[in-house]
Amino acid sequence: MNYVDAALESITISTPIAAILTAAIAPGIALLVYFYLKDIYASEPIVMVLRIFLVGFLIVLPIMAIQHGFVSLWGSHPLSYSFLISAGVEETVKWFVLYYLIYNHIEFDEHYDGILYAVAVSLGFATVENVMYALSNPASFGFLLVRALLPVSGHALFGVLMGYYMGKAKFSKGHLEKRYLCFSLLIPILWHGIYDLIMLTMTNWLWFIVPLMLFLWYFGMGKVKRANLRSPFRLMKAEDDSSNLPS
Repeated sequence: MNYVDAALESITISTPIAAILTAAIAPGIALLVYFYLKDIYASEPIVMVLRIFLVGFLIVLPIMAIQHGFVSLWGSHPLSYSFLISAGVEETVKWFVLYYLIYNHIEFDEHYDGILYAVAVSLGFATVENVMYALSNPASFGFLLVRALLPVSGHALFGVLMGYYMGKAKFSKGHLEKRYLCFSLLIPILWHGIYDLIMLTMTNWLWFIVPLMLFLWYFGMGKVKRANLRSPFRLMKAEDDSSNLPS
């Protein structure tokens, strides 16, 4: 986490603490609301979504401890740090949270639910990470805005990919379920690792990271649309809408 933040620090300026905290917290909340509203056929209980968002808060310190241990063992070479220590640890812990708390839960009853809960735990993690960084490294509002557009939204998009394939696994059987569960872990690690590697190794990282983020948004929103189209509640909603039409 610190290595990626170092790549952004060129725009750091002193800013009042209230503005810093607002800029640190607001992006995660805004993105959570955005993806919650994308659940168009059968909205999840808001209490359940917030609970998973708060679980994202709780996994920050354990993840940091594990990463610190791995850095002590393996060092901080950009390749191993990006794919194993940063992306590998963070996405694996999020995956276990979703698998053990959500995957077999009664509320997980459509494909999009995987996306929503994965985004919730990812944004909980990203929000605390943002606040911790803001408090320990006073930064400009503009710097935290860049973090909102890059790391925070990045975590949300990695969550979209994780949740999409976890949703496919939930409604598959046999070897397909196992395959999609593997995809739900490995694909977010891949894209998260690529993101971190760019930030750590590219001098003019902005020229590479902006196209990557645009692609991930396009790719991720395609997954959101496909997940909603697979909702078992879609036809029920269409029938309800048609029954309300004037005769």
